[in-house]
Amino acid sequence: MAENINEEKPQHTAVVTEESLKFLEKYINNPSPTGFEWMGQKMWLEYLQPYIDTHYVDNYGTAVGIINPEAEYKVVIEAHADEISWFVNYITSDGLIYVIRNGGSDHQIAPSKRVNIHTDKGVVKAVFGWPAIHTRHGGEKEEAPTLKNIFLDCGCTSKEEVEAMGIHVGCVITYEDEFMVLNNRYYVGRALDNRVGGFMIAEVARLLKENGKQLPFGLYIVNAVQEEIGLRGAEMIAHKIKPHVAIITDVTHDTQTPMINKITQGDLACGRGPVVSYAPAVQNNLNKLLIESAEKASIPFQRQASSRSTGTDTDAFAYSNDGVPSALISLPLRYMHTTVEMIHKEDVDNVIRMIYETLLNIKPGQDFRYIK
Repeated sequence: MAENINEEKPQHTAVVTEESLKFLEKYINNPSPTGFEWMGQKMWLEYLQPYIDTHYVDNYGTAVGIINPEAEYKVVIEAHADEISWFVNYITSDGLIYVIRNGGSDHQIAPSKRVNIHTDKGVVKAVFGWPAIHTRHGGEKEEAPTLKNIFLDCGCTSKEEVEAMGIHVGCVITYEDEFMVLNNRYYVGRALDNRVGGFMIAEVARLLKENGKQLPFGLYIVNAVQEEIGLRGAEMIAHKIKPHVAIITDVTHDTQTPMINKITQGDLACGRGPVVSYAPAVQNNLNKLLIESAEKASIPFQRQASSRSTGTDTDAFAYSNDGVPSALISLPLRYMHTTVEMIHKEDVDNVIRMIYETLLNIKPGQDFRYIK
């Protein structure tokens, strides 16, 4: 059927408030690298506090806000709090620093980036240096950035001077780039993967409180650590909570920009709505509930096939505790694992709405099995 170009687009329902947006900016700008998430978690819990009954933090830093903690039936909504980063790996005698990844950091974007090296003495500023274009000639093929040749320069001339600043092997390094709004349409920043997920599940809690919704089950709002290195935080907290249902939110790739193959990556776009996934870890009946909830509330959504695994905390929850019905709501994002990750404002609103509406349709004791 041909598209009716005169048909009006459904009016978008804004969810994120000016006050919420101030928190999001502060939260994104705060560094929370894998294994060192505590400052971001503290900030997140302070924001969430008015909308929950209680909370706790586990041994590795996963933060959990709870509504109706005494309820027997437990539903989780989850995101992950950590961001990609680097570790100091080797300091040369003349004061340059070589690094290794902490998570899926992209070595190709590193040259000329400003960074913060986190030490016990505070933050030390540095840059990823790179030879000037004038010096890279001479008939030889140019070297591309690799893990073997990218390096940090913090203005020192010796290893001793570097170490006197508090820098040692194992110090974590984060990029300096900050949050911005682009063309009044996109949020842009580092660590939107997936700190924006923590923001969105906190906004669901805010809406429940402000709209006076009394859930008939316990809601566990989980901001997990260490997703970027193997879903470890989700794995630990799933065994602690032992939920009956888990709804995970993470980011997925917008495939509309150059050099991305839609045949292999799918046809997904910022601005077209949340993405529901199809994968073995995604429980089909729970997925149908997400879709029905979105359709009933006129929330636009997209679909993605994720093959063997989703690559998100969904997998950790699904395969825990003898199997937990789990589903994934993804937020389309451009330029993943760079410092200019980009998401559409309306998609953020609609992910929040989709989780919120789905929660209102879950019944205590609900059994999602096909054969009972």
